[in-house]
Amino acid sequence: MTLITLPWFIRDFGISIIGLECYTSLVQNLDIQDVECLKYSVSKALGIGIVMGGSIMKLPQLLLILRGRSARGLSLSAYVLETLAYGINLAYSFRNLFPFSTYGENLFLTIQNIFITLLIIYYTPSLRLARKRRNAQLAYALVGLSVGCLSLCYAPMAVMTFLQLSTLPLSLTSKVPQIRQNYRSQSTGQLSAFAVGSQVVGCMARLFTTATEVGDWLVSSGFALALALNVVLGVQLWLYWGKDIDDRDDFDLGDSKDRSAPPYVPQQTHHFRRASSGAVGNVRRSRKSAADLV
Repeated sequence: MTLITLPWFIRDFGISIIGLECYTSLVQNLDIQDVECLKYSVSKALGIGIVMGGSIMKLPQLLLILRGRSARGLSLSAYVLETLAYGINLAYSFRNLFPFSTYGENLFLTIQNIFITLLIIYYTPSLRLARKRRNAQLAYALVGLSVGCLSLCYAPMAVMTFLQLSTLPLSLTSKVPQIRQNYRSQSTGQLSAFAVGSQVVGCMARLFTTATEVGDWLVSSGFALALALNVVLGVQLWLYWGKDIDDRDDFDLGDSKDRSAPPYVPQQTHHFRRASSGAVGNVRRSRKSAADLV
């Protein structure tokens, strides 16, 4: 079989991604029947795509908040817990020396979620009325962020394994407040459809890449649960599409074209009529008395 020779920079790049063995089998020998190398190459391609997509996944959500100067419809507790889950998964994967293509998007998602969380605190209506309270909330958030980063960097691996296991209930509790808030308001507010859809696709791809390259059931379980909850959010976006929290479609705000209801007459009108009729009667009696005198 004739070997295919590519320029050195393409060859080095391909080997750095899929390794010398799979590069030789798939690229040089064109052996498309090498199932293991095919799966590994697809996993690498998906992983790189997810990392690149993760770098911009939450940007539409950030732009929605900044453009509207509002975080209406977004749950603060949901984003705090989601950010914590991303950070734990990032530290666990990094310290276990997993390939960056299997977890790299968590780095970008953690950074973007931190900004979104701070914006939610900044634009919360109840805190907008009290600047000192809002600034205190932002300070507490930054201190908690610093402590969390240091803890994840220096915690023992046994603790990191326990924390990675805790991302399962964290994923559940991070999505449930947002799902419940959407259900109560019958609206998704400023929730980004692009972000939710990207997370659904990303979780599906991550299940494949984790099973192919890592094989860690803790990481796979976290992605499976996140996939299920993101699907629920996607269904809510579809059900509540176009509905706003401030809509009042179910209420009649005084349509002038509605002739079926009788016009509202204020109570003061009756008092005015009685007072006016009494005043007119007094004027008539006074005129009559003046005419009798004449």
